[in-house]
Order: sequence, then C-alpha cells, then structure tokens
Amino acid sequence: MKYEIVLFDVDDTLFDFTISEKKALHKAFCEFDLPTGLSDYHGSYNEISQVLWRDLEQGNMTILELGVERFRRLFCQYGMEIDAEKFNHVYLGYLGKEAPLIEGAEKLCQQLNPLRLAVITNGFKEIQISRIESSPLRNTFEYIFTSEEAGFQKPEKEIFDYVFSKMQITDKNKVLIVGDSLTSDIQGGIHYGIDTCWFNRYSKENHTSNQPTYEISELGDLVKMIGS
Repeated sequence: MKYEIVLFDVDDTLFDFTISEKKALHKAFCEFDLPTGLSDYHGSYNEISQVLWRDLEQGNMTILELGVERFRRLFCQYGMEIDAEKFNHVYLGYLGKEAPLIEGAEKLCQQLNPLRLAVITNGFKEIQISRIESSPLRNTFEYIFTSEEAGFQKPEKEIFDYVFSKMQITDKNKVLIVGDSLTSDIQGGIHYGIDTCWFNRYSKENHTSNQPTYEISELGDLVKMIGS
C-alpha cells in the first residue's frame, strides 16, 4: 500500500457518535428526572455544542471547559437549576459505555492490519479509551492520541508534532489521516503536509477551502483508494 501509517478520527468516522450521544444524553436526563429531556432539549444542545467545538478547534477553550460549558449554557437558556458540572460527569459516564461502530469500521481496520494504525481525537481521553476498549477495535491501534493528553487539538500543528514524535515518524508521505471533519481532520492534515481522506458519509457539499486528497462515503472504499 502507498501508506505505512493511518491516523483515524473517532467520532463519526469509526464510531457512530449520533447514536452514542443520544443514548447517553437520554440516560443522563432520566437520572436528573427529565425523561423527555432528549426530545425537549437536544436541538438546542446541538446548536450550543457545535459553537463550542468550533471554539475548541480554534484554541479558544479546552476540552474540559467545553464539557461543562455546553450544559451550563443549555440550562441557562431554559432557566433550569441543574449543576452543569455534575450533569456533564453523569453524561460522560454513560457516553463511555456507548461504542456503536459505523458500518465497515471493523472490516476496514482488519484490512489495514499490516499498517501502523493510530487514533487522533479531540474527544475526552478517558471516554475515548473506554469506548475503544469496549469495542471490537480494542486491539487495533498502536496509539490513542487525544487533545487532552497532547495539550493541543486538531487542526493545530502541535498535536501532529506530538503524534509524529511519539510514533517516531520521519516521512510525511507515508502518513494518511482519515476523518469526517473538514475543519478539524482535513484542515489539520493539509496544513501539516500529510495526505487526507474525508469520510463524507452523508454526501455533504464542501464549502471550505480544504480540499482532501481522497473523499469516500463508505469506509470500505478506503482500501480501494489507497491500495496501490
């Protein structure tokens, strides 16, 4: 194969985060005596969360700050007297147990087995490790890199410096990053000078200036793309 190392994003690349998030949120709301909380507040939560994740990518907040702030804003918006820090703790506890794979993820990783595989994620370290370890991918990755551990997040150059240093990578031409986010995975890879693969599961239009090396709508297509 053309590459020796493949760096994978986690959420919405290997794991179906939409399913994980909804299940964990529902269980957390129920624990706080809000059984209809998911249907009542999920839309607002998503809007708040998207803004904060962009702030994270731009280096304006840490992952730990994001965790609490998203719920603080949600509860303030609806005048709810709920401790955002406690709610976030409960939510993350449930999220760490949710690990539904996207179709084709396990087979893809098996097909890429001769290569060095690693994870690079902006998600919470403890949660991402828990999810991976409880999934069929638990013995797949040489490293699991998180922004929390590295002190920087995608698309920042420094998180890639951290990964390359830990894995002792010297040739950028042998590395591919695969992810669903144009502004995190793809932008980060492009700016660092490595090839990129945009997992465009829902055939979205690319309205950014970030042009990936490859684009796939199914994970199984990756091997066909890079097999030569």
